[in-house]
Amino acid sequence: MSDSPDPATQPPPFHLLAKPTGSTCNLDCAYCFYLGKEALYPGVRARMSDEVLERYVRQLVEAHQGPEATISWQGGEPLLMGLEFFRRAVALARRSARPGLAVAHTIQTNGTKIDGDWARFFRENGFLVGLSIDGPRECHDAYRRDKRGRPTFDRVMRGLSHLREQGVEWNALTAVHAANADHPAEVYRFLRDECGARFIQFIPIVERPDRGGVPCGDSVTARSVSAAQWGRFLTGVFEEWVRHDVGEVYVQMFDVALANWYGEPSGLCVHSPTCGTALAMEFNGDVYCCDHFVEPGYLLGNIGERHLAELAGAPRQRRFGQDKLDRLPRCCVACDVLFACHGGCPKDRFVVAPDGEDGLNFLCAGFKAFFAHVDESMRAMCALLRADRAPAEIVARYRESDAVATTSGAAATLPGAAEALPGAAATLPGAAATTSGKAAHSPGDSSDRRQT
Repeated sequence: MSDSPDPATQPPPFHLLAKPTGSTCNLDCAYCFYLGKEALYPGVRARMSDEVLERYVRQLVEAHQGPEATISWQGGEPLLMGLEFFRRAVALARRSARPGLAVAHTIQTNGTKIDGDWARFFRENGFLVGLSIDGPRECHDAYRRDKRGRPTFDRVMRGLSHLREQGVEWNALTAVHAANADHPAEVYRFLRDECGARFIQFIPIVERPDRGGVPCGDSVTARSVSAAQWGRFLTGVFEEWVRHDVGEVYVQMFDVALANWYGEPSGLCVHSPTCGTALAMEFNGDVYCCDHFVEPGYLLGNIGERHLAELAGAPRQRRFGQDKLDRLPRCCVACDVLFACHGGCPKDRFVVAPDGEDGLNFLCAGFKAFFAHVDESMRAMCALLRADRAPAEIVARYRESDAVATTSGAAATLPGAAEALPGAAATLPGAAATTSGKAAHSPGDSSDRRQT
């Protein structure tokens, strides 16, 4: 294998989630799709060796020709590798980076292992930490338990307190499932008020039975969120957020929607026309097309045999990403919210469409309900952006509307929305269609979340 990438196969910008412990975790979350991946590597202790670590960091840095490269860790539970492993990773990145290249570090964790030492390390090295927390105690502990069946809420909150004490930048990653889907406002207020979250990712749990770590069939478990619940959950959170927190709290789904309404790239593969730029790497250097397709049929190769840049830019990987668009069912192509949805994640496209065609997203009805509900607000925020004004001005409009509705007893309407331009219209060059005023970033949840 060549020590450096072939310039002829230089990939497009990509993001990779490295799993140094594979699927190994100290928890046994009932809905975790990744625990079953241990079947792919039977009888092997899943721990990344120093040789693979060095090769991964060096190749990742070499593969990025832009001004920044992001080293992202996920699991399983990556903190099981211990602090020294990540100290070596940071040192390797510093030695490998060419002059002028900034290296960012992100990590996704269940939070139960975080103590003062971990938090200081994250702060000192500028880590962005993704913390998995599913809402208040009863929502979180419903499915997020350890190997002995014990609840984990208190341990996660203790880990969060260490992050906050040290001033570590962190995101909340909240899975939406049968136990919390009917409580959108309660979950959102808990994250905002009790956790102090300012960047929030909501991930729908759509869990199918699996065989040997590979999902199969068209049924889902009772833990899964239904399409209707997903739509109601997003709508419920939006109604709280749009009245109080635009410009103050970043909710990934809402900024993604605004970007699509505005006509900008959303930065999230789930709601982009194509995907294929968010790869996953197992502890032994095996690289897969996507975190949700860590299956034998989607194995691209191993970084010990081919350079990471070549794997990321391989024709097979490009085809994987293009298939997201090319395999849309006819009803999606004709849908009036295609510009916002783009068919959702391919992993959830296992439902038969009304016309009998395969490949409809399981969450389709929920997406359509949510996008229809926010259409007026998104148009209003787009109009504000085009007038070089802040989307956060919509909060005052909602307060005015609510006050009028309270006085008159009429249903609330959004003042000024009639003047807004249609969604998916021409972009304003150089403008950033974000509600928070900050760049969208993520340490890597499990839904494609991952482009930074």
